[in-house]
Amino acid sequence: MTESIHHAPADESAGYQPAAIERKWQERWETRGTNHTDLIAGASPFYALMMFPYPSAEGLHVGNLFAFTGNDIYGRFQRLQGHTVFEPLGFDAFGIHSENFALKVGTHPAVLIPKNIDNFRRQLKRAGLMIDWRHELSTTDPDYYKWTQWVFLELYKRGLAYKKRAAVNWCPNDKTVLANEQVIAGECERCGAKVEQRFLEQWFFRITDYAGRLLANLDTIDWSESTKLAQRNWIGRSDGAELSFRVQDLEELVGTATIASGLSGEFSAQPLDIRVFTTRPDTIFGATYLVLAPEHPLVDTLTTDEQRAAVDAYKGRAAKQDIVTRKVSKEKTGVFTGSFAINPATQQPIPIWIADYVLMEYGTGAIMAVPGHDERDFEFAKVFDLPIVRVVAARGSHDLRPPADAAYVESDDVQIVNSGRFDGLDVREAKRQIVDWLESRGHAHGVVNYRLHDWCISRQRYWGPPIPIIYCEKCGTVPVPEKDLPVELPFVEDFKPDDTGISPLARVESWHRVACPTCGGDARRETDVSDTFLDSAWYFLRYPSTDFDTVPFDPALTKKWLPVTSYIGGNEHAVLHLLYSRFITMVLHDAGHLDFEEPFAKFRAHGMIIREGAKMSKSRGNVVNPDEYIERWGADTFRTYLMFLGPYEEGGDFRDQSIAGVRRFLDRLWSSVTSAAAAGAPDRAVLRKLHQTIEKVSGDIPALSYNTAIAAMMEYINVVRRGERTAHRDEVEPLVRLVSPFAPHVAEELWELLGHEESVFDAGWPAFDPALAAEDAVTVAVQIGGKMRGTIQLPVGGSQEAALAAAMAAPEIAKFVTGEPRKVIYVQGRMLNIVL
Repeated sequence: MTESIHHAPADESAGYQPAAIERKWQERWETRGTNHTDLIAGASPFYALMMFPYPSAEGLHVGNLFAFTGNDIYGRFQRLQGHTVFEPLGFDAFGIHSENFALKVGTHPAVLIPKNIDNFRRQLKRAGLMIDWRHELSTTDPDYYKWTQWVFLELYKRGLAYKKRAAVNWCPNDKTVLANEQVIAGECERCGAKVEQRFLEQWFFRITDYAGRLLANLDTIDWSESTKLAQRNWIGRSDGAELSFRVQDLEELVGTATIASGLSGEFSAQPLDIRVFTTRPDTIFGATYLVLAPEHPLVDTLTTDEQRAAVDAYKGRAAKQDIVTRKVSKEKTGVFTGSFAINPATQQPIPIWIADYVLMEYGTGAIMAVPGHDERDFEFAKVFDLPIVRVVAARGSHDLRPPADAAYVESDDVQIVNSGRFDGLDVREAKRQIVDWLESRGHAHGVVNYRLHDWCISRQRYWGPPIPIIYCEKCGTVPVPEKDLPVELPFVEDFKPDDTGISPLARVESWHRVACPTCGGDARRETDVSDTFLDSAWYFLRYPSTDFDTVPFDPALTKKWLPVTSYIGGNEHAVLHLLYSRFITMVLHDAGHLDFEEPFAKFRAHGMIIREGAKMSKSRGNVVNPDEYIERWGADTFRTYLMFLGPYEEGGDFRDQSIAGVRRFLDRLWSSVTSAAAAGAPDRAVLRKLHQTIEKVSGDIPALSYNTAIAAMMEYINVVRRGERTAHRDEVEPLVRLVSPFAPHVAEELWELLGHEESVFDAGWPAFDPALAAEDAVTVAVQIGGKMRGTIQLPVGGSQEAALAAAMAAPEIAKFVTGEPRKVIYVQGRMLNIVL
């Protein structure tokens, strides 16, 4: 770069040259520290956070840049409003994506990831984002994951981290556990392999302890409604009852031996009850059979000798299915255990079955089947010829026959039938009375259940933070002392996972074997690494405190800058990342580390962009490479075009031919400013349009309506240049500030050309003057005999008499008035209606 480009304005006579201008201002921002945030002394703090990216080998995706640009515009706007804005960025670099790609190309992730990060950083700087790079972080840095491990230990100390053997989705190709959301139609979303079910020892976080708070707080936080709805559905509160069904003829089934009494694991010779959760206790008189999950701990006890072979075979088949397939499968399969239980309402025996559509992870792992009023139960009953009873009917109906073709699932304007003393009640009242009645007899109690399950954080892979736990024969499970953090991930040449379900770290004896921190005896480390969602569940707390190595987050800075003022990200993270971040924040609040329990004061989900009507993918060959477009058009044009595609919260269709229109807008802005006259006075009509534009853009940016803000500025530049007139400085100087959040480089250059020494982002937002924005005249539509006949111009506030006189003075309108008007109706400033 030449000295003249670096230290002086570009040659305006040469026209708008984005490459030179953008290099100049990116260097100048770095030299001057323009984007550095004074975290300690800065007034009116505004934390503008964007979701940090996974640094893929392919480089920055246009979807990343779409998201980041939207956040950057919002942050720059807030700076122009007088806020001290903190806009950090880092890299979510651990995880299976990085590890699998490293295996594919034969490069160790510890070598590959830093190169990917360097490339991402280069691309992000080229895009002109207002990032304070001094606070960059990577989840793979031991200085970062030391504190991720600290977060684990905080949960462990509070009894919120525990290990248990559990059914999990297992990908035989990736050799790891998958979350339910990562299984699509029974296949791994990453590689397409058929997913299996396995039972493994796993670490879990008790997020279910926080289900009620996580749900209740959704009513008070300022988030996108679609995101809050997704979380409500995921948490899935169900108000219902737990009912007890006593097993019949227990002595005949097990003789005099003691048996496991339910799910508690305690042993007793007392009668055995099967507990079920239901949201419809009002239908208990229609319960004609019970169904247990194949994994239910009572299945072996309940199975008779005659049915044992069939039950064992079915359990084996169910164990091979992944959990998601079992949830959504339409096929109904099952096996009778040979045992019966007593319906506590009817006192009649009903058969006990096992079936894969019942899961241990919801409720008690057992259901009462009411085939008359539940679609799944109806289909199952039809397949196995089980009784169907109607206990709900339309209000006033006398039809007590069982539903023949489908379950009757209506619950509004209905009555209870075939239910003894409860006949005629509506559903709500029947629920209350039946639960009270059963509770008085020791068979029920009201409960709240949640669809949400505890968070499994164990991963049997290499590329992640080791879980900070040590196992000692003498002392048992021992947390790694905080002074010994981080437990560093060792460099392992052969990090390929195998089919054992054991992490590759177990093969590194020198790392795996360790002295117990409590007794000094022989011990071994936990070899699982933690889920990458734990890395991202607290990263926003670290950004302001990256300079501190003795605490995860400095109390004073955290109090000043947190919770995050504005968070922008993709709705694909509406549930897991955002829910886990809320959970971790609540835990740290309860532990006394934070004085707030919600991490993000405001969250908005951005939309997705497609290309030429189709989703972008490498297989389609339609992926947009930001480098190519920035090289050809410049970062400012590319940024502005991305925001012009459509509503930011919806996304838009990227079409190559359309970007030229945005470039012409910036060209016209350049020529208007560089040729502007300082002498004389600005045109009053242009100033009116200017202040209307200031009002429009000032409202659109906070609403993330970037496309309409750009359209308004384009419309204004057309007014400024109408008839190829020369603009006045006062007409275009405010426009430079309006356009600066979208096109920061050219705005800085034009601001300098206008004679200013400070950054345009320290110049303040242009003031809106309502008086200057007011129109002098209004256009009024004229109807005659109910038909539109033309329009007239009137001064603002013009009377009915003035409107009628103007209409009669216009020949093209007056010719339709063929007699004395019978009636005249005038809507101020909008319409004149002449009735003949």
